[in-house]
Amino acid sequence: MLKAVKVAAKKINSNIKVYGADSDEACIGRYFVDQFWKIPKLDKLTIDYLLQYCLENNVTSIIPSRDGELLFFAKHKNVLNKNGIFVMIATKKAVGRCLDKYLFSKFGTKHGYHVVQTETSFIDLVGDNQFYVVKERYGAGSKNIGLKLTKDQSIKYAEKLITPIFQPYIEGEEITADVYVTRNGEVKGIVTRKRVLVVNGESQISTTFRDQRLARLCSKVVTDLELYGHIVLQVIVDKNGHFHIIECNSRFGGASTLSIAAGLDSFYWFILEVSGNDLHKYPFVRSNKEMMLVRYPEDLIL
Repeated sequence: MLKAVKVAAKKINSNIKVYGADSDEACIGRYFVDQFWKIPKLDKLTIDYLLQYCLENNVTSIIPSRDGELLFFAKHKNVLNKNGIFVMIATKKAVGRCLDKYLFSKFGTKHGYHVVQTETSFIDLVGDNQFYVVKERYGAGSKNIGLKLTKDQSIKYAEKLITPIFQPYIEGEEITADVYVTRNGEVKGIVTRKRVLVVNGESQISTTFRDQRLARLCSKVVTDLELYGHIVLQVIVDKNGHFHIIECNSRFGGASTLSIAAGLDSFYWFILEVSGNDLHKYPFVRSNKEMMLVRYPEDLIL
């Protein structure tokens, strides 16, 4: 992600610096930015402290990178904007219903989408399901997830979680859609990819593919959710070709760099927008060839 941000910045101005901020001074990411800033942990970080640093260092754009900080930046987005600092984040309300998988399910169902039923109590699930999924209501969907569990296993597994939710287990292929939504709420582009190999909840091997029907669906969903910036949708395609929306992440994903390579130039578009450029002059040109992403550890010699 950091490499992709730097590439996007250099396309606009070779003098643009990319700052990285983390409360952990030993984080790996510090070696891939132009300037590292050790910040307080999020519960200690004040908007005044953040604003002062940004103004003193001429920081004009902020790109959140993890679920835990999304609400913080959404909450303070307007204050930062008024000071010439723009955040790639939607409103607090829009971000909140994506972070809360129960609310997301209810919102999607209300708008007529085939969202996987999500309940806070097992007895509220409908249908004659043989297996189930149990996971945390908030945060990353892959964290502490119980897959393909029986009824008894589901109830027992839920005891290990803080705020468990229950879903029917749907057999099928898991698909990811990367979407960029402009500041005006327009869908700039969509790239769909298959998760060939998933390790610890993230795509280790991914491949792009085309499906106009899925692209239209994802475009409608992110528009109804009133999102902004780079969005990631998780969908299951069952044996009958029906789409079942699992969840939506209002941030850049672990394997979203594949979509950038395929033409979804999210960071470039974001920086262009906050610089006052008209994005209609910069069309989405999707790669003619499909691509594969393989994530692997790499040595960096300094």
